[in-house]
Amino acid sequence: MKTINSKKFFKEAKNIIPGGVNSPVRACLAVGGEPRFIDKALGSKIYDVDGNEYIDYVGSWGPAILGHSDPDVISAIQETLKKGISFGAPTFLENKLASLIVDSIPSIDMIRMVNSGTEATMSAIRLARGYTKRDKIVKFDGCYHGHSDMLLTNAGSGLATFKIEKAPGVPDLVAENTFSIPYNDIDTFDKIMGKYGKEIACVIVEPVAGNMGFVKPKAGFLENIRNRTKECNALLIFDEVMTGFRVAFGGAQSVFNIIPDITCFGKIIGGGMPVGAYGGRKDIMEHIAPVGKIYQAGTLSGNPLAMSSGIATLEKLKKDKNSYKKLETTTKKLTEGLKNVAQKNGIEVNVDSLGSMFGMFFNSSTIESFEDAKKSDLNLFAKYYKAMLEKGVYLAPSQFEAGFVSLSHTDEDITKTIDAADKSFQEIKL
Repeated sequence: MKTINSKKFFKEAKNIIPGGVNSPVRACLAVGGEPRFIDKALGSKIYDVDGNEYIDYVGSWGPAILGHSDPDVISAIQETLKKGISFGAPTFLENKLASLIVDSIPSIDMIRMVNSGTEATMSAIRLARGYTKRDKIVKFDGCYHGHSDMLLTNAGSGLATFKIEKAPGVPDLVAENTFSIPYNDIDTFDKIMGKYGKEIACVIVEPVAGNMGFVKPKAGFLENIRNRTKECNALLIFDEVMTGFRVAFGGAQSVFNIIPDITCFGKIIGGGMPVGAYGGRKDIMEHIAPVGKIYQAGTLSGNPLAMSSGIATLEKLKKDKNSYKKLETTTKKLTEGLKNVAQKNGIEVNVDSLGSMFGMFFNSSTIESFEDAKKSDLNLFAKYYKAMLEKGVYLAPSQFEAGFVSLSHTDEDITKTIDAADKSFQEIKL
């Protein structure tokens, strides 16, 4: 593939943007390459500035569930754009999107819009601390909940990619109120809750971990968290920034039949526009200003372009009753195909999925925790990533990120991807 323009733009970017990127994983350092600069996207494909076409399994890190540049979403944004970009005042579009989410997620009575998943989790934890009048929180190793100070310990995602366990710049005084324990480790969690339960404001968890690769909760893990938080009067926060409206219309909580106290969203509820939200029971949410004393604000929160994009996306998903069945079927065809060609070529992999999220580790052992994920052969993954990229398949440039399938991915896309994987496995085993 020709990459002249991407190389030119990246060289220029490194002089004016730290590392040449505005989010670290995009630099492709973990796979020993350089980023392709994207020019446009349509359906299941993205196109770089050199004219190369790729089947995309990043999907803007999840929100492109309908596919890129969906005509209904684009139309909704264009109609709103004619009226203005931002007002810093309430609009009916905020009511409409909020109602769509509240009506779709039984655990949510009220919801507050913000601008990103980081803002959503940060604000949800502040709310939990204010509501419970406690300071300590529990998170799980490998779960990334955004880049707020209190959550940057063993945080998976980009930190795992760059082998950063504790981010410089985070005061010990902040970090010492955060317990970070192994994902799926029921015994350690029980010990922490047994000793500190009455001091813990909340437990925050990705119900399906998508930031250490792709790792499902083992049987009883989420149920135990729910039971222990109730016993200790701590709040349970589900970070569904990635899984919300992605693994099912009702989110992961509907799949596992768990009712959290607060849920955080991002990505899909804005149809790919910058957005986030956190919502929960009315008695908790009414502690937020202006009705309560727990302060959180945002000039661009509820931005009309993001609201209209989100409404169009969720309404389309809700209208088509077969959407999630189609997504699951397509994803399973992909993952089964990847397993088969890996086995054919004698490459040990662990491939799994839920709904339209999937992941693949270069390790045949069961993956239940961040420590398990880190045992994956990162060198082999880097070779695989580069081989797939050259064959027109766009994957996340990190072993510690999930992949995503959209409604725009066709059987032909999946067949081409599996064929590319077959050829890539043949190359990397040499």
